[in-house]
Amino acid sequence: MSVTTTQPAVDQRPQALFPLGRVLATSGVSRFIETGQVNPLALLRRHVSGDWGDLCTEDKKLNDRSLQDGRLMSTYKLDNQLTIWIITEWDRSVTTLLLPSEY
Repeated sequence: MSVTTTQPAVDQRPQALFPLGRVLATSGVSRFIETGQVNPLALLRRHVSGDWGDLCTEDKKLNDRSLQDGRLMSTYKLDNQLTIWIITEWDRSVTTLLLPSEY
């Protein structure tokens, strides 16, 4: 007779590096969310874990230096050629998902 023990599943979610504050989406992004073309939770998970997406190396380094008290920005180019920006304000009170054209 063999005894099998199962280990609890390891949480695969990335650790949050900063608080998001209130999360908002502009009307342009909201349309893509409503039609299922954008998964905001997946993008927010990447952003809050320090995956800055498609930013240049210099801007990624700036974000890394700004983790404690600066404004943070991520850029994600999605498969459907759509680009979403996520900006968290310096005081971590608000995080906004927006299209570049809405900036």
